Amino acid sequence: MKAVLETPRLILRSFTLDDVDAMYQLMTVPDVIRYVGNKPAQSKQDVLDYLQQHPLRDYQVYGYGRFACVWKETGQVIGFSGIKFLEEIKETELGYRFLPEFWRKGLATEAGQAVIQFAQGLSLERLVAVIHPQNEGSQHVALRLGFTLESKTKLSLIEEYDLLLFSRAI
Repeated sequence: MKAVLETPRLILRSFTLDDVDAMYQLMTVPDVIRYVGNKPAQSKQDVLDYLQQHPLRDYQVYGYGRFACVWKETGQVIGFSGIKFLEEIKETELGYRFLPEFWRKGLATEAGQAVIQFAQGLSLERLVAVIHPQNEGSQHVALRLGFTLESKTKLSLIEEYDLLLFSRAI
């Protein structure tokens, strides 16, 4: 995926294998992974494998995926935002994850708007956001981005909850 997106505070770019340390944080900080069903990464090798099997593979297979969100002020990767085809439910999902010190600053909304604009250039008709029912912050972001609650769904990563399925046409 060659696209690079820019917002007032972020640069959104493809993940690379050099992002292992940043992704390790996004896959181990308890508050960050609380609602996503992932078990904490056990090692940097686990994260390297994840990068190869998910974002990097998605770029090759679908031509899109999650973008690394780089804080312009420091050049630090502070999260991700992007679209991912969820094979399990046959939908393309807008997802976002940020380090806790960057929460409540409007960054998920800012990044999400850029990603939606990017997605409009693809041959997609709609996006979904699959959100844990207790994750009120992500629900608010989805609503601000023009998504509406459509139904509930299940994903094997989080079997113990019915997840909320928000959607929007693009």
